[in-house]
Amino acid sequence: MIDADTYKKVMGSFPSGVTVITTLDDDGQIVGLTASAFSSLSMDPPLVLFCPNYSSDSYPTLIRNKRFAIHLLSAEQKEEAYAFARKGKDKAQGITWSLSALGNPILANATAVIECELWREYEGGDHAILVGAVKNLIIAEQNPAPMIYCRGRMGALPALT
Repeated sequence: MIDADTYKKVMGSFPSGVTVITTLDDDGQIVGLTASAFSSLSMDPPLVLFCPNYSSDSYPTLIRNKRFAIHLLSAEQKEEAYAFARKGKDKAQGITWSLSALGNPILANATAVIECELWREYEGGDHAILVGAVKNLIIAEQNPAPMIYCRGRMGALPALT
């Protein structure tokens, strides 16, 4: 049997990027979640995946809406990362966002944004594995430093030389 605390410590030692996935609820309000479990899946067709916890209050809305935006956060977006990691409503209070041409809520200042339609959902233990078909890509005009998550902390990716 695998000890849960040891498992979290080992998995937390693997650095990953930080994303915020957003969509709109039935009232047109932004909902979303923070996730480090994100990956490119396929070039042809272009697919990405992320893994929300089934207990996330945003999970049912993501499934029902079938479209979402995945924000690859910049190092300057800790406020957004922590806001969307919380439970409850009004996660985006005080956070700047706009609506894309595809109808997705887009957060300002992300390194990049991937707009998707839900392609498939798979079971993954206590998390879902959601696969998104990429419909639009947005790249920041400037080249902000990306945010990484490792050992329970978020910060800037050190300069690569």
